[in-house]
Amino acid sequence: MKAMSPEIDRISPLLAPLGTLSGIGPRYADLLRKVACGPRVMDLLFTLPSSYTDRRSVMTLAEARTRLMPGATLTARLRVLDIAAPSRPRQPFRIRATDNSDDVEILFFHQAFIRSVAVGDELAVSGKLERYGLNLTLPHPDYMVGWARRDTIPAIDPVWPLTAGLFPSIMRRAMHRALDLLPPLAEWIPPDRLARHDWPDFAAALEILHRPPTAPDPADTARDWSRLALMARERLAYDECLADQLSLALARREARAQQGRSLIGNNLLRAAALARFGHEPTGAQKRAIIEIDADMEAPVPMMRLLQGDVGAGKTLVALLAMLRAVEAGAQAALMAPTEILASQHFETLSRLSGVACMYLSGSVKGKARRLALKAIADGTARLVVGTHALFQEKVVFHDLGLAVIDEQHRFGVQQRSLLGSKGAQTDILVMTATPIPRTLLLTQWGDLSVSRLNEKPPGRKPIQTSLHPLSTLDEVIGGITRILARGAQVFWVCPLVEESEVLDVAAAEARWADLSQRLTVPVGLAHGRQEIAQRQAELDRFRLGETRLLVATTVIEVGVDIPNASVMVIEHAERFGLAQLHQLRGRVGRGAAASFCLLIYDDATGATGKERLSLLRETEDGFLIADRDFRLRGGGDLTGNRQSGLPLFRLTEGVDAEALLGEAHQDTFSLTEKLSSQGHCCAELRDLLAIFDRNDTNRINRAG
Repeated sequence: MKAMSPEIDRISPLLAPLGTLSGIGPRYADLLRKVACGPRVMDLLFTLPSSYTDRRSVMTLAEARTRLMPGATLTARLRVLDIAAPSRPRQPFRIRATDNSDDVEILFFHQAFIRSVAVGDELAVSGKLERYGLNLTLPHPDYMVGWARRDTIPAIDPVWPLTAGLFPSIMRRAMHRALDLLPPLAEWIPPDRLARHDWPDFAAALEILHRPPTAPDPADTARDWSRLALMARERLAYDECLADQLSLALARREARAQQGRSLIGNNLLRAAALARFGHEPTGAQKRAIIEIDADMEAPVPMMRLLQGDVGAGKTLVALLAMLRAVEAGAQAALMAPTEILASQHFETLSRLSGVACMYLSGSVKGKARRLALKAIADGTARLVVGTHALFQEKVVFHDLGLAVIDEQHRFGVQQRSLLGSKGAQTDILVMTATPIPRTLLLTQWGDLSVSRLNEKPPGRKPIQTSLHPLSTLDEVIGGITRILARGAQVFWVCPLVEESEVLDVAAAEARWADLSQRLTVPVGLAHGRQEIAQRQAELDRFRLGETRLLVATTVIEVGVDIPNASVMVIEHAERFGLAQLHQLRGRVGRGAAASFCLLIYDDATGATGKERLSLLRETEDGFLIADRDFRLRGGGDLTGNRQSGLPLFRLTEGVDAEALLGEAHQDTFSLTEKLSSQGHCCAELRDLLAIFDRNDTNRINRAG
């Protein structure tokens, strides 16, 4: 067996399973794993307290009677006057006690808690004070010890998240055993950053949060514990951000060190495509094209994100990049997450490119599929458009020079890499119509260079957005009836129901049946559980004007381009994220007619919910909306299924995560330079990445 490195060996107890903690058996290890959201001892240490109970002030019962609300924590010095056993089953044992200012009854339901207590004992007691009539009671206090042992009661008592069967005493014991395993660690934070914030070291930060001092340190009168706790949280949140950014930086540097290919075209195909397009690219499109051209010309693989708001013209930019690859003698492929979007891209590229295009998806079968695979393999197909079918094993490219992935967040990093691996030294361009907040750019797309399209093509009209309570639904339908009579086409998006596609469809079908009865125009229905051909047929009927109103779920969120549709109705808009509402709104406003978006919300929606929706009425700036949405809901794990919460991070609650992430991003540059200059592996950086489960030690070794 290969010997473990000294650095990893030193921290190996922290990376070990929770069952290795002394005094924690398999049963409690399973419960701790559930609470810690991970199997490692370190995962437990990263389970920070949700709150704290302050037991520092000893108060008399008379003071407590007038100053404390029921349920507040009381810490008091009490003398036992009487001990009474219950007279009937299910009644408590009672200890009557006094501090000479008033009396209190201490209640226990198990005799074990009072066996060591005798009349006349002086006790230190801390627990939640309650009132029963005029009497003060302390039901089952958290702590009750002899007054001489009062220092064993924590002055600041952490309250950790628990689960059924896991008691605070067990959680405390496990946490303290885990803290005892922390070894001395070399500092990984740059000295100037550490000095600027006056942060504690890593182990001290965990001690402050999980095992606060029993009593305030008299030598530390200038800073109270609350400030120390905030500094400790900031320190740990920064460490997590730094581990994330360092991991991405190492991956990015390793990718850029690989040998690529230079793709240089003669601009003939691109000029012809722009002539067919008939419009001058916007300034933002021109800047993005220049950046992409420079990447494709460089002898390293391109890894670039093209981020554009709804209607900003990403497809044109992607087409021009793909034609550059074709001009250089290679193939280019575009992968989209749905057949609707893929088929629309295929139609656009076939019309504008002037070269042989091929379409491939799961619905292409039999002879058509065999012909498509042959054309892709022998290079006859210069441009290839499809769904995830493109990265299947049987799809072999003749010479894939550029892979374009649309709506990147619906695929994930692994699938992106699979398509890129279809060629030798393939350039990769990923696109998203969802504006990405700065935080997510640094995390989820931290290994990519970024081009942003922040201008809309000329001629796009603003979309008038209005809010309507659900109680006015009949009035909304009346207005829609009048709009339809003037020849308009309308999208009607049904609500999200408990994250269940089946229930979403049921809601859509019910609304379709209702509107079909109320309206005199043909009404269509599109949802994700229809056969692909049936759903495409419904969209085609709507595109051709055969149906005038289309009831749909969120399957129309991206890739549906129907210029004559000028009205978007979104039912129960309060259930959607702001960025998703903005995407849905972007399905209208693509033609010459004035366009409208009606957001219908539940009458019970609170002030905060209405304020969220009001932002859509105030602005069409998708980047502003995305940033606000991120702050309100979190960004989600865009490489997986989770749709809210700061991605990958668990220690950033209660601190300015964006600011810390920016600082970590900045410090990453000096740390990677340090790796290069030292010529050997930095033990502290190995520790950092291992502790935060960013398993990149091989990359560190190669970097050093």
